[in-house]
Amino acid sequence: MATFIETESTRIFIDPGVALGPRRYGLPPHPAELRKMEEIWLSIEDLAEKTDIFVITHYHYDHHSPERAEMLEGKTVFIKDPVNRINHSQKRRAKTFLSLLKDRSEIAIADGQRIEMGNTLLEFSPPVPHGTDSKLGYVVMVYVEEKESFIFTSDVEGASLDEQIRWISERDAETIFVDGPMTYMLGYRYSVKSLEKSIENLVGIMGNRLRNLVLDHHLTRDINWREKIAGIFKAGEDLGVNVLSAAEFAGEKELLLEAMRKELYEKSGLER
Repeated sequence: MATFIETESTRIFIDPGVALGPRRYGLPPHPAELRKMEEIWLSIEDLAEKTDIFVITHYHYDHHSPERAEMLEGKTVFIKDPVNRINHSQKRRAKTFLSLLKDRSEIAIADGQRIEMGNTLLEFSPPVPHGTDSKLGYVVMVYVEEKESFIFTSDVEGASLDEQIRWISERDAETIFVDGPMTYMLGYRYSVKSLEKSIENLVGIMGNRLRNLVLDHHLTRDINWREKIAGIFKAGEDLGVNVLSAAEFAGEKELLLEAMRKELYEKSGLER
């Protein structure tokens, strides 16, 4: 979900992190995944040098990296409130991360804030649950507007909750990056009811200004993700909204390496 945004007034980097699922199909990350992760880190570090403002929407390690905190040195960093509306695990991680940034970066609390920088508006949601409830803590969503408007949902897992989709709907952005529903855990950690509500909510925000609905992150851990959300694609076709993955949006080849992990091991002949 690492996302770099450039406007005429500023350059913003949201959640500059990369991580790999430690186990999938009972397997650790394949060497192809490790190589790709390092390649992406190089891209992130290159963009970090050009960044004016960093945003850390929450403290899971695929959204920030204590080991690379030096990237944020001398920058303004908007962070999820490390004390309020936060679970124990994220509070502990936040404390560690902030100790690394102390006296190195300008820190500001993001939750519910609205900031203008030149002609760019940067707005943060109040904290909303990470997923279908608050067990994994809370995240802040991000709205950016200058000549175009953009929303970054962070980890709302498809925005199946009213408080998540309401904030998104009220801003009526032209492009929305949504971490889609966790269909790869359907029936285990993600319910059919939540999936149905997510599809309903995402179809419901189509129309008006929305032109691009980018679905990724949790959703693209499922090799068959398009089939699971067929109703969203159908609504997009009917309403003139592009529904696509982040890779497609960026004009790149889609590489669902985690979803392909078993196949990667089989093709390479490596020991599991």
